Amino acid sequence: MDRDDLALFERSLGHATDGRSGDELDAALVELGWPDALETDRRAAVSLLFSLQGRAAATSGALDHLLATGLAIGSDATTPLDLGVVLPAIDRWDPPGVVDGRTLRVRGIGSAALAGRATALVVATSGPSTVLAAVPTASLTLRPVTGVDPWMGLHEITADDIELGEDPTVLGGEWTAVVAAAHLALAHELVGTARTMLELARRHALDRVQFDQPIARFQAVRHRLAETLVAIEMAEAVIDAAWLDGTNETAAMAKAVAGREARIASKHCQQVLAGIGFTTEHELHRSIRRALVLDALFGTATSLTAAAGADLLARRRLPPLLPL
Repeated sequence: MDRDDLALFERSLGHATDGRSGDELDAALVELGWPDALETDRRAAVSLLFSLQGRAAATSGALDHLLATGLAIGSDATTPLDLGVVLPAIDRWDPPGVVDGRTLRVRGIGSAALAGRATALVVATSGPSTVLAAVPTASLTLRPVTGVDPWMGLHEITADDIELGEDPTVLGGEWTAVVAAAHLALAHELVGTARTMLELARRHALDRVQFDQPIARFQAVRHRLAETLVAIEMAEAVIDAAWLDGTNETAAMAKAVAGREARIASKHCQQVLAGIGFTTEHELHRSIRRALVLDALFGTATSLTAAAGADLLARRRLPPLLPL
């Protein structure tokens, strides 16, 4: 896409994500041609949509579609975004299924879109191999997760002894590539969520008056807002480097940094908003809740950083410098 096409596509996606969520947003994405854009300009499609979803705290089946296409399944489906994908359990990025003989056991997480899909894709370990099985969604047990962010519509997915009618597809490096794609998408969504927090805190700082002047004039408040902006820009810089580098390691690094910086944004913006920021009357709690859940999907900032450190110790060498 050229610059004008990108600007038009971003405005269209922004309009779609504003006030829409779930099936309504999925339908709007199909109408806008987002699945087609994913095939022609993957970076633009992922970065724009997931950033805007984060800003609007919207949900869609886009992550499922992204993962399904990464597994080379679903591109020939009659309707785009019609497959669900079982995600790894919270704070994990290993396959959510295990194949034992001819049966499949599943422990994972499902998006809001999965409940409405007839077929669910499950990546599983089978001895030393990683395989992909397509199973009826009805064969899975879905328990709604109504904790930190009930609006996200996640489900806990469990299943025991699902009989496999045919041999599952053996995967090569597709799963690690799919995990990297999820890391980048979620990193963009975390940055979008953090930008909403910053905007809410900025508006409050301009409107809230203390000692006959807006609190935005106070140095302590300005420092909080400035540090939030620096955190967001740092996360975006690492995400850009990960796209340029194209390795699974830098994608995980981008997700870890985005998760950490979103938590920093939560802390500073909460301080700026003070008492009103703790209430459900203000919108901030929605963004903070969303950031906490997004950070936990496919590995938290803490666990991804620890894994990267362990990998460095095992290799006993530093990775190449990121492209600048």
